[in-house]
Amino acid sequence: MTPEEIEAYVDAAAAALALPIAPEHRPGVLAYFALAAGYADLVNMQTLRPEDESAAGFLPVTPRSSAT
Repeated sequence: MTPEEIEAYVDAAAAALALPIAPEHRPGVLAYFALAAGYADLVNMQTLRPEDESAAGFLPVTPRSSAT
């Protein structure tokens, strides 16, 4: 994403969520979103094979239930 696209996305998302972004926080929000978008690009570049399919279900085990 270009810096202009990032700014437009952050502005639109903040407006849609009614989430105010303080002017002093805006540079950090934009920088973090750019970093996250870069990571998303890396993930999306990976080719998934059939054996990479996720598990059918995940059932977390709490510490209490695992002790019994």
